[in-house]
Formats: sequence, C-alpha cells, structure tokens
Amino acid sequence: MEAKFEFMPSGSVTSPKGFLAGATCAGIKEKERLDLGILASEVPCVAAGLFTTNRIKAAPVVLCQQRLRSGKAAAIVVNSGYANACTGEQGLADAAEMARLAAGVIGVSAEDVLVASTGVIGQPLPMERLRAGIKQITLSRDGGHELGRAIMTTDTVPKEAAVKSDGGGFTIGGVAKGAGMIHPDLATFLCFLTTDARVDIDFLKVALRQAADVSFNMVSIDGDMSTNDTVLLMANGRAGDKPISRGSGQAEAFQQALNQLCIYLAKEMARDGEGATKLIEVTVGGAPSQAAARLAARTIVSSPLVKAAIYGKDPNWGRVVAAVGRSGVEVVESKIDLYLGGICLVRAGCPQPFDREEAVRVLDKGEVIIDLNLNLGSATATAWGCDLTEEYVKINSHYTT
Repeated sequence: MEAKFEFMPSGSVTSPKGFLAGATCAGIKEKERLDLGILASEVPCVAAGLFTTNRIKAAPVVLCQQRLRSGKAAAIVVNSGYANACTGEQGLADAAEMARLAAGVIGVSAEDVLVASTGVIGQPLPMERLRAGIKQITLSRDGGHELGRAIMTTDTVPKEAAVKSDGGGFTIGGVAKGAGMIHPDLATFLCFLTTDARVDIDFLKVALRQAADVSFNMVSIDGDMSTNDTVLLMANGRAGDKPISRGSGQAEAFQQALNQLCIYLAKEMARDGEGATKLIEVTVGGAPSQAAARLAARTIVSSPLVKAAIYGKDPNWGRVVAAVGRSGVEVVESKIDLYLGGICLVRAGCPQPFDREEAVRVLDKGEVIIDLNLNLGSATATAWGCDLTEEYVKINSHYTT
C-alpha cells in the first residue's frame, strides 16, 4: 500500500523533533565560508551508518564504524576542506579529538559523537582552527540549513529536505553533499539523516540499506569513489509514536518515506555534478532480475561516451546500446526497445526513423530521460547521473591549487 507523505523541499536535518544544528566559519577553507558544523539530538538516538567500499578509508570512517557497533549516537561533528584521509595515526587521534571537543559543547559522552570530514586527501587537519571553531558553534532548530552549507566543497548548492508522514506522525530530515568522486556503492559524499520516529535498531539498519540501494547506490557522476563516503541515520523517538520494527504497522510507511527522501537527495547530487548542465535519468526495464536492471542502468549512466554525447546534444543512441551490451547483464539485441524522452529510437532491436531536431531539443533540456527495455523479464531500476563537460576537467585539474 502506498503511504502518503508531506514532502518538504525547504525542510532540513533539524525538521524532526528534538534535533539541533549549527555551523561556523573556522577558517579551514581559504574563502570565508561555513566549514565546520555539529548536528545533535536532545535525547540519545539509535543510529546506523553506511560507508565507502574503498579499501582506503578516512579516519572519520574508521571511527564511525567502531562507534556504531553500539547502535547508538547523540551527535555528529563534521568539517569540510580537509578529508582527514591517508593521515595515519595522527588522523585517527584528530578525529577522536573532534568528537571530544563537540561532546564538551553538547554535554554528552565523546563515545556518542560521530565524525565526518570531506575535502583534500592526504593533508592533516588544522586542529588549532578546529579547536577554536567547535567552541564557536551555537546549536538551534534552524541550524540545519547552516549545516547544509558547511559541508559543501565543490557543490554549488546545499542539498536538504524533509518528509513528514500523513497525519503529522514521524518526520525524516536529511542533508547531503556531493558533486564529484561519486559512483555507485556510495558515492565524495556525505549524508546525514534524522528522524523523530521510534525505530528498532535492527530495522533501522535494514531500512537504511534498502533506501541507499535505490538512491545513493544508483548515482554516478564521474565513476570515481571517495575514501570518506558516509551515510548516517539517527532516530530519537521524540515523535512519541509506536515503535517501528520489521513487520510492524508503520514499517512500510517509514521505508517509503526514507526512500523518497534519499532519492530526492541522490537526484540533487547528480543534478549538481561538477560542471554539469543536465541531470540524466536512465530507467532499464524488462530485465531478468533486479540485480541485472540495476547493473544495466548504472552502466549506462556511468558511460563517459553517453555523458559526453548528452552534453553535446548528440542523439548518438548507439552509445547507450553499447553500454548495456558491455554491462554484463543478459541482452538479446532483437528484443531491445530504446526511448529518448518519449522518442522511440530502437524497437525490437531495429533502428527507428526519428526527427533529429526533435531529439536535439529533448537533449537540450535540463533533465534528459532515457528508457531502455530488455524485454527479458519484469525487473526495473532507475539510475541518475549528469553530463560530462569541459568544466568538470577544469574543476578537477586544479582542485588542490
């Protein structure tokens, strides 16, 4: 049954009851921008996380993985500008100190504070600035928007929203950053999610994984993967509703709400990809399995040739077919149907005549929709990405200079 929600694009990670946030300009970045923030709950939370699958993991990732074994947390402290990755034992000590400093401001145990960092790899954190900056942060109900700006690196806009269940029950809020080094299996990507629902920890972990699988793990901007990718979800139970566990009455509604929010944030990341001018949405249907549909969609949206063609408004549909053919999924050429924004380009494996000027107009829109049907089953999956432009090369050719 489809649940009903109030989607709040102007919401934030502090929209759920009992969550506070704040940020400051600690001087970590060269420009005068917010670069350090804290997100905290007024009461203890159950918490779950997902992290990069890169074998090189930043110190904050290691710390969070260790602390989340308890299944609880009370706050997150985060900086942008420096990733605190490939920084050895000093990096681990600095991450732990960030947690201790934030705990002192909030008044909780340091073990209940999680840490995240994003920015340049291989440089130690400027701890003197962080020590002073953390003490400057003031937490408030409106501070979620500040936090959204503080975690930005090459992002051009903050990415945040909230979803409220029908009838004014629980609320889920979220904030994310990410514009480059983004590829399926988490994408440099940070996402913090909060809810005032009372959620069983085992179900919270499952719900987060399922939501990530249909959202963040279906985004590719440049085929690269960060050392710092982190998704954290905290639930404080302040809504006063009945506990949500697997199989309970609210479980499906909570999953749908979380999915909706995460998909929105995932699309906003793809839309804001480094140098991007277009959001690309690829749906693969008729696949023999869900895994096959997901792999095919991700392969197409990740293809540099497809991305470049869309940037150039070139309806070169052969690149889409070639991408699905190399994806590793089962493909029968004579069964493929391919559509570009409603224009049929291929039917049953045969090229169809189409108005090239009309196709160019479709490719000139801010959102480009590609639908491919394998006609081999009933599974469907959607992936998101962006076009590949000269500006992407420009941004990443002098990222540290």
